[in-house]
Amino acid sequence: MQNLNTTSMQIRDNRLWILDQQALPQRQLWCPADTVAQLVDHIRALRVRGAPLIGLSACLLLALLAEQGMGCSRLRTALETLRQARPTAVNLMNNLARMAAALDGENFAAAMVTEALRLVEEDRALCQAIADHGISLVTPGSRLLTHCNTGGLATAGIGTALGVIRQAAALGKVHQVWVDETRPLLQGGRLTAWELGELGIPYRLICDAMAAGLMARGEVDAIWVGADRIAANGDVANKIGTYSLAVLAHYHGIPFYVAAPHTTHDPHCPDGDAIPIEQRPAEEVTGVSGSFGSCRWAPEQAQVYNPAFDVTPAALISAWVLDTGIVSPAMAAAGIFRRKLATAIG
Repeated sequence: MQNLNTTSMQIRDNRLWILDQQALPQRQLWCPADTVAQLVDHIRALRVRGAPLIGLSACLLLALLAEQGMGCSRLRTALETLRQARPTAVNLMNNLARMAAALDGENFAAAMVTEALRLVEEDRALCQAIADHGISLVTPGSRLLTHCNTGGLATAGIGTALGVIRQAAALGKVHQVWVDETRPLLQGGRLTAWELGELGIPYRLICDAMAAGLMARGEVDAIWVGADRIAANGDVANKIGTYSLAVLAHYHGIPFYVAAPHTTHDPHCPDGDAIPIEQRPAEEVTGVSGSFGSCRWAPEQAQVYNPAFDVTPAALISAWVLDTGIVSPAMAAAGIFRRKLATAIG
């Protein structure tokens, strides 16, 4: 397969390499993902994360395995194993459905390579289209708040919500970005802060609990987040803490925007109640570990509730910014939201 480079994923010498997002920002460590077991471990350990990137990494590995001579039956087993790696991020399921279709052909190895590379290029284009639509919603001098990480680390392109912020900043529209640390795994503090620093975009890092006070003082002009799954009615599953921001934004009259590609839509999921929510290990809440060492701050036997995502009802969303365009609440209520997504998928 041809060499390929994104911010956090590479094909070099016919091997898949991923940038370990658990090692950032202290180290930029590239890890091989040569087998399904390796990649599943990377995904579950969040070395690979972000709904688009999870799906793309799985597709690229399958294409490499097919090119290396793995048979059709074993590839189907590998595909199903990867499908179970993370239950909430629907991009993984959508992308693997296309790889399964490629696997049905006679020359399946070549077809899978072509499809995987096509998906990468499509994701880059989707990210750019989201940014092109989203910048119209950013007013000059904006102070924007974002949660988790939705940039180049999570996609093959410039990102979703962070891609909009990046493009708006390039046009001189962004005064400052408020970056939620995003407990418990600090994707905002470790990853988004790192990306914004690399891009030279001014930001200030805050604890998640500080967002309410900033909104009360009128220091937030809009909130931009991504999505791991959008239900048919517009409800959105995203990193835990997103729902809290949406409620706060609604109370303070602040626009709350969701930026995502149409591949994040799940037309078979009627609403947020039907979205499976992944439960993560207790150790993520009772302490912290990483390249810097480890520390435990809770009793060893503490009982923990640690969902990776929460669901924001469509009623709290000011607009969905998709690669196909901007969908307002009125449009969503009229069914245009579903038609736009169906058109994109078709």
